[in-house]
Amino acid sequence: MAIAKAERLMNLALCLLGTRRPLSKRELRESIEAYLEAGNDDSFNRMFERDKDDLRELGLVIETVENLEGEVGYLARRDSNRLPPITLDAEEAAALGLAAKVWQQARLAGAASGALQKLRAAGLPEDVDPYEAHGALEPRIPVHEAAFEPLMLACRDRRPVLFDYRKASAVHPEPRHVEPWALECWRGHWYLAGWDRDRGAERVFRLSRITGRVRSRGTGFTAPVPDVVTVRETVAGWAGEIADRSALIRLRSGAGYPLRAKAVGVRELGDGWDELEIPYGHGLDAWLVEFGPDVVVLEPAELRADVVDRLRAVAKG
Repeated sequence: MAIAKAERLMNLALCLLGTRRPLSKRELRESIEAYLEAGNDDSFNRMFERDKDDLRELGLVIETVENLEGEVGYLARRDSNRLPPITLDAEEAAALGLAAKVWQQARLAGAASGALQKLRAAGLPEDVDPYEAHGALEPRIPVHEAAFEPLMLACRDRRPVLFDYRKASAVHPEPRHVEPWALECWRGHWYLAGWDRDRGAERVFRLSRITGRVRSRGTGFTAPVPDVVTVRETVAGWAGEIADRSALIRLRSGAGYPLRAKAVGVRELGDGWDELEIPYGHGLDAWLVEFGPDVVVLEPAELRADVVDRLRAVAKG
């Protein structure tokens, strides 16, 4: 069974690499014997989709193209699948190994391991152990959202998606049709940046607010992808990191280290409390609420009122 699948994958890869134009599913089925023996169309479609995903997991860049008649075709351009010679010094190899180790507790562990094997074949020094101890801290990136993997693949394949999204201020989720650009992690949460087709503008979505399943919708992007996607800067603006004014808070001693890192001034008050001056912008009230009874807002009054309202809402459940 394993040999038959390997042969089928090899034949599919050769077909996609050897063509000068996109091949449709029908043409691929007629060219590969294993697909001809698949039986009905449903069996073939399932087999083909699994094989295509397996080849992409192995590193083959497969493009999906739609012709003028609306028929979808596939090809793997040689220039997109040619790996140039790679020369890595010890520091660069160690950095790549550390990056791979970050994903070992996530669903990308298999992809990270496979990437390291490819890098070894391309020149990664053999004396570098990517999984050796790098110190007392264990680097990890949390990936708990079910939407992460399908969105990661959609970003890679330039494939539009449809999902239901609940804004922080909304009670019910709404459908969003998005051309996904990039995923980034900020303060333990994953965010997606992309082009919202319904609103005709760039948007950033927090993955934990995506409900239900992420579905693929068509092929090809309608909006240009920017050279630099500023996910963190956008989210930072929402969270009050980009601000032109200050707030004064009282913080319990030994608590709230993220707030202390952002403080522009700190004064000891005694009795286990400190006074901090921190940047104030949109979204700061939501961040302060996370610190619970360790934070008391002194000024401005509108920030104090917003924090009190949020705490009351939490208390009511």
